[in-house]
Amino acid sequence: MSFSARLDRLHRQARQNRWLGLFAVFNRVALAAGFLPAGYVKINGERFTDLHNLHPLGGYLEALFHTGYYYTFIGVAQVTAAVLLLIPRTATLGAVLYLPIIVNICILSFAVRFQGSLLTAPLMILANLYLLCWDCHKFRLVFPWNHDLAEALLPAKEELTWRFPWKFVLGVVATVVVVFASVVFVMRNALMPMNRITDCRPRCAGSTDPGACLEFCECVHTRGETLDDCLEAYGRAVE
Repeated sequence: MSFSARLDRLHRQARQNRWLGLFAVFNRVALAAGFLPAGYVKINGERFTDLHNLHPLGGYLEALFHTGYYYTFIGVAQVTAAVLLLIPRTATLGAVLYLPIIVNICILSFAVRFQGSLLTAPLMILANLYLLCWDCHKFRLVFPWNHDLAEALLPAKEELTWRFPWKFVLGVVATVVVVFASVVFVMRNALMPMNRITDCRPRCAGSTDPGACLEFCECVHTRGETLDDCLEAYGRAVE
C-alpha cells in the first residue's frame, strides 16, 4: 500500500468518527472566537493592546497601529478568516487563510518574548492544522497526486460511528500538556521582559544575577532600548 493510500485510509477512518467531527466544529468555533474580537478592534481603528510603547511588542503594535489601512487590512483578514470558519461550506478556505496569520503571531510572540500568547498561539496552530487535515481530501485537486473525487474519499452516512476515540483524546491531552510544560520551561529559564516593569522586577529575585536582571528590566521598560541590546547587556553582566 502506497503512502498516499495509507493517508487516505487514515483520513477515512477519522471521518467515520462523529466525535472527531464534533472536535473539528469545536476548533472552528474556538479559532473564530480568537480572531473576531481582535479583528474588530483593528477594523474599528482602536489599539489592540495597552502595552506601553517601550515594551518590545508594545512598540511594534504602536507602529502597526499607525500604518493606516494596512492595520485595517489585518483586521479584515482576521474577521474574514473567522467568518469563513463558522460557515461549513467555507471552513476549509477559512482554515487556509487563518494559518499564515496565526503562524505569524506565534513567531512574533517568541521573537519579542511576549508571554501572553506563548501558550495560545501554538495551540491555535495545532487546531488549525487539525482542520486542514480534517478536510485534506479537498486538496487532492491542488497537489500532484491521484485526483480521485473528494466525495469518494469520505465514508457513507451509514458508516459513521459514535465510538469514543480514547487514543485520540489521550493524544490531544498529551500534546496540550507538552506545549504547556514547554511554555512553563521557557518562562522559568528564559529572560522575559514581561508586560510591565512591576511584573519584571519580582522575577529577578530567583535569577542567577538579580542585579543584572533588574538592570535588564530598567533597560526594557524605562530606557526603552531594543530587546536585543538589553539581552546583550545582560549577557555581558553575567559573564
